Amino acid sequence: MIDFTGQVAVVTGAGRGLGRLYALDLARRGASVVVNDLGGSMRGEGVDSRVADEVVDEIKRAGGTAIASHDSVDSPRGGQAIVDAAVGAFGRLDAVISNAGIFGSVPFEDLSLDEWTRMLRVHLDGGFFLSQPAYRVMKNNGGGRFVFISSSAGIFGQPMEAHYAAAKAGLVGLTNVIAIEGEAHGILANSVMPTGFSRMVTETVGDEKFLAESGFMRAIRPELVVPLVSFLASRACTFSHRNYSAAAGRYARVFVGLSEGWLADAGSEPTAEDIEAHLGQMSATDKFFVPTSIVDEVLEVCERRGVNAMPGQSLAETKVAFPEPQRNTR
Repeated sequence: MIDFTGQVAVVTGAGRGLGRLYALDLARRGASVVVNDLGGSMRGEGVDSRVADEVVDEIKRAGGTAIASHDSVDSPRGGQAIVDAAVGAFGRLDAVISNAGIFGSVPFEDLSLDEWTRMLRVHLDGGFFLSQPAYRVMKNNGGGRFVFISSSAGIFGQPMEAHYAAAKAGLVGLTNVIAIEGEAHGILANSVMPTGFSRMVTETVGDEKFLAESGFMRAIRPELVVPLVSFLASRACTFSHRNYSAAAGRYARVFVGLSEGWLADAGSEPTAEDIEAHLGQMSATDKFFVPTSIVDEVLEVCERRGVNAMPGQSLAETKVAFPEPQRNTR
């Protein structure tokens, strides 16, 4: 059994839906859990402290340990308060599941500035406001785990959700950098793109008959997302800098790859017509690699050019300083 005994976890947006299930599973596995939830509506309106309190009571009735946090992640003060609650109650912080969010569908052309900024403030800014103070605590403790709840909407797109997709894609970028900088301190960061039957789905679809009869809705039980999140938050997870999708019991890595592309002749001056002529080669995805950072992209093209990216070092010496990116040459 993957055991969290002696560990402390923060789960934001833990009063309902997927967040509640994450908190319950971590507590069942022995974690002391900070159940954070403002208790607002799906669109971020209102406050209800009972939402977090009820999950804490549920955990305690099952023999677990938990406290409630009613702070919002959408400000530096709120993020710090959540971390302070964990450290104040339990003396440490080992895992953060950044799950809090709001949702609302708006056509791109009708999207207001307020709707745009509020979505980014909760999801993306909230991820930063929480993770920065948590990172500092984890660094002092000798390590920890971040699990950012992103969305396939941010990677693949979703109609009527420009603000939501942009915020969720931003969380992937945040995950990447925390993973890189945290590696030296034992801090791992990964993201999850869940598909689960929650109030986000019910309030978006709205058709009760469809929801009741849909085989797909029955297939995307939210409980099926939990195992992946719990694993990534645990010490059993020893890797970082990855994104995973969980949908209907299918768990799969989601990644951004760089194709081999077209390499123009050295010393040439490519034109727009050259781009058009080589578009097929540029767009092919059968040969690709997955950079571990922007450095990999620079090193890869320098290697193909025979150019030394790091003055004073040979190409071989430069490559030793950075991990080999994952490649696919099918």
